[in-house]
Amino acid sequence: MSRNTNWARPAPAVRASPGTQSASQPGPPRPPGDKPLASPAVRRRARDAGVDLRPVRGTGPSARLGHDDLDAFLRGAAKPASPAARTANTAVETVKLIGLRRRIARKMAESKRRIAHFSYVEEVDVTALEELRTTLNADKRTDRPRLTLLPFLMMALVKALADFPEINALYDDEADTVERHGGVHIGIATQTPAGLLVPVVRHCEALGLWDCAAEVGRLADAARAGRATREELAGSTVTITSLGALGGIVTTPVINRPEVAIVGVNRQVVRPVWQGGQFVPRTMMNLSSSFDHRVIDGYLAARFVQRLKRLLETPATIFMEP
Repeated sequence: MSRNTNWARPAPAVRASPGTQSASQPGPPRPPGDKPLASPAVRRRARDAGVDLRPVRGTGPSARLGHDDLDAFLRGAAKPASPAARTANTAVETVKLIGLRRRIARKMAESKRRIAHFSYVEEVDVTALEELRTTLNADKRTDRPRLTLLPFLMMALVKALADFPEINALYDDEADTVERHGGVHIGIATQTPAGLLVPVVRHCEALGLWDCAAEVGRLADAARAGRATREELAGSTVTITSLGALGGIVTTPVINRPEVAIVGVNRQVVRPVWQGGQFVPRTMMNLSSSFDHRVIDGYLAARFVQRLKRLLETPATIFMEP
């Protein structure tokens, strides 16, 4: 008896070839440097559209590019993600001026409002002075402070003011009187954590170079530590201001009212200067000084600064007796 032995057999599984990709999914990224695979028609369309085929991902065998891949790229589907856009910062912080900062602000505003400022800038060759300073520091006693430019400027200022007493003065604009002082009390503008303070080195005419350096150091330390007394922060007749290495090329310092002058020190630079028929390296520095034009004429201020310039450029004359 024959039996029907035919039954449904499962269809054999169809294996995809290793290079085959579904038409709905992009192929893997093309290795760097590989030339894109595409038909001449696709290449012609890409050339006409100005498209570089290298970043286009293909969905055909071996990542071959077809018209659909090119259309998707042109629609932007294959464009790389754009970087995050920058956002505007609209934060506003309100800081109230209190204490010393408020007093400084009011004093500066009062000085600018009541004083007819004018500034005078002069270039000074401090090569010889720097050589002298370096030599003195190398040979100084251990109990003496290191010399900066400031003590030399203070000594030169004392000598110049002896010839220009109009500069070492205080102007009372309420009483319309000018007090010309015999003693030279130099205020040293000092940056502190609390703000700008002006400790005063008194009677500089009676001090030597090392004394000026020591007193400047002592007062600056006291001001920065908040230990300076009211007496040490008042009574100046002329002020020196300096930003040190940040001194820039030119400044227009604000006069420390009721004084009539302030001398500003700018940054030193070594540059070529024409001397004796050739360029030679010289250490140059600008002095930026401001004066009260109500009582100090421009001609007088210029003569005073020129006197200061000559003293600093020939530092031996600072220490010569008249």
